[in-house]
Amino acid sequence: MKKELLIATALASTMGAAGVAQAASATFSGHARVGVVGTDTDSANATYSSHQQGSFSVSVSETTDSGIKISTGFDVTDENDGATDMSGLTLTFTDGSKLDLIEAGNAYASQLASVPSASGEQGMTGNSGNSAPTGLTYGNFSDTVGFEWHSAADAFGIEGLKAGLSASFDDSGSNNPTTSVVESAYSVGVSYVTTAGDTTVTIGGGIVSANDYNTTSAKDKSSGGAVALSAVNGDLTIGVGVASGDYIHANSGTTSATVTADAQDVDNAEVITAGAKYVSGDLTFTVGVAAGEGNDGTLGSSATGSADTYDTMGASVDYVVAPGVTATLGYSDTEEQAGSAGAAATTTASSGSGWFIGANVSF
Repeated sequence: MKKELLIATALASTMGAAGVAQAASATFSGHARVGVVGTDTDSANATYSSHQQGSFSVSVSETTDSGIKISTGFDVTDENDGATDMSGLTLTFTDGSKLDLIEAGNAYASQLASVPSASGEQGMTGNSGNSAPTGLTYGNFSDTVGFEWHSAADAFGIEGLKAGLSASFDDSGSNNPTTSVVESAYSVGVSYVTTAGDTTVTIGGGIVSANDYNTTSAKDKSSGGAVALSAVNGDLTIGVGVASGDYIHANSGTTSATVTADAQDVDNAEVITAGAKYVSGDLTFTVGVAAGEGNDGTLGSSATGSADTYDTMGASVDYVVAPGVTATLGYSDTEEQAGSAGAAATTTASSGSGWFIGANVSF
């Protein structure tokens, strides 16, 4: 009986050890961002309040015997949303190429060069009825069922070239005359890195085409493209980007006293961004600007009158206090204008200046 117990114990221990050995590898990361944020809108007195946000995410991966890395992950909370959000699945092949499956996104957005912008939590709460784009990826609509392929470096034998291709599909929606839900999306993106003397130059972008279930709208969910360029010379980085194309702005048109918002077709949408960043020891100085416009109208009709506009400027200083601890001082100035049959007028509740002072502790 004693021998049988010893054998049973050994078998149980072996099975447990095998279970541990077969488990995928996991890492975790996150941050806590704490500070004070202030706003001074054109329609009200200046206010300030505490700002406390945190995130915690887990990455899980393992490599097969053939060398293919399989990875996924989830976040327990992201900026205090208090919800668990699963990532998709990524397969990384031995040649360096990758295939994202489920919630993969659009290739053009992945290949965009990075344009510096101010750090910090300052800024205005935007007017949901303003259809002017605020960033280069305003047309980045896709469904969670789909894929995105990322080439390895030096794609197609061209040094410095990378490429991407994506598609996503949905069959769970239905036509609604006042809303816009993605039905399918397709995108192609490329990026190219080269050097000119001591400067490393990156240019990247692509095109996207997304459709929705709405049969009333005169526009695709999004149809356009974006391109950005960045140049790095030592501690200095500068960048500029532009995006344009029609899209459908969801929940932007007030239709009744109950403030129910309908989707709207947006013509001639365009946004330009530019920025610069300079690193000096533990200090990082950043400035960035963005200017966008878009002319919206009722679904299925041509837009008339003046366009909505969005203009913002931001600046920040970051100081590395200790490993993983960065103090930030940020400032922004924003103006939104709502288009109409006549000249556009400033939306005072979402225009003004903002500031932030605080620290980010990451792990």
